[in-house]
Amino acid sequence: MKKILLLFSSILCCVQCQSQEYQLHSIAFYNVENLFDTEDDPTTFDEDFTPKGSYHWTKEVFQQKIDQLATVMAGIGKTTTKNPPLLIGLSEIENRTVLNTLLQHPQLQPYGYAISHFESPDSRGIDVALLYRKDYFLLENQKRYALRLVNPKTQFRTKTRDQLVVSGYFEGEYLAVLVNHWPSRRGGEKKSQPLRIKAAQLQRKIIDSLLQLDPPPKIISMGDYNDNPTNKSLKNLVNPNNKALTAEEALFNPMLPLFKKGVGSLAYNDQWHLFDQILLSSSWKQSEDLFFVKAAVYNPEFLKTPTGKYQGYPFRMKIRGNTLEGYSDHFPVYVFIAEKDQ
Repeated sequence: MKKILLLFSSILCCVQCQSQEYQLHSIAFYNVENLFDTEDDPTTFDEDFTPKGSYHWTKEVFQQKIDQLATVMAGIGKTTTKNPPLLIGLSEIENRTVLNTLLQHPQLQPYGYAISHFESPDSRGIDVALLYRKDYFLLENQKRYALRLVNPKTQFRTKTRDQLVVSGYFEGEYLAVLVNHWPSRRGGEKKSQPLRIKAAQLQRKIIDSLLQLDPPPKIISMGDYNDNPTNKSLKNLVNPNNKALTAEEALFNPMLPLFKKGVGSLAYNDQWHLFDQILLSSSWKQSEDLFFVKAAVYNPEFLKTPTGKYQGYPFRMKIRGNTLEGYSDHFPVYVFIAEKDQ
């Protein structure tokens, strides 16, 4: 870790001084907490997010939500890179319509983001998506993988989010980005754990198939995993069944050191959790041309609850009349990568 921090400092010096040997970029993930449009979708349980629903989700409130999120996303890593992230994974978005509205916002529109998104079968109607800057990332393929879960009591399928896989080229390097929102802890952590273990198994199966490609891509797995880096599901993803992995097969979790220091992306029951994570293939440590530098949680003061019992926690959205306060119940997470100038 000391070597990584020293490297990060040295790269910053290069960027900020006369040398242009390296260019820093950021890659982020953000659970935006209920980005719904104002229309009732009869196929999902989104009635609360309509003008007559319990949240009184009017066009004015929706636009305030867009304004808030655009402010956050445009600022991630910007003090260091001078630009918003190259890639932004999102969860809890309802559809492509809300994404298009978000990207038309003046704080994001100049950067030319494009969208990768599929409708998933989630009963609430929430999906995952990837936003990518077209001036840096050349899309090659996008695909969704269904997480098939069965309720043991009813034997009916439990509808949840798909896992999104987006592949393409960044400055000639082949990348694969996987965006996740694993099943929640509803019903308790222990009772719901098997659902997230199944999600990890699917994610690992996808990753293993990607690593069979010639050449294999640099892999980025990001998402709200609803588990911490030390939970069984994430351990299985990094190293399934503790088997011996080759250097090419191995993943590493740069969020783990943060979690061990008590850093979190959300909090409840007076305890911090780091459910939002970005994991990387070992190839991000083995390259001199494009490599991992540092991981962080984006938690500036304006994203924190300012007063009261939950002071310092993520400033989750609240609606008072026709006014939206707050942002999300999660902080964004991000990593810095360094690109060697050609």
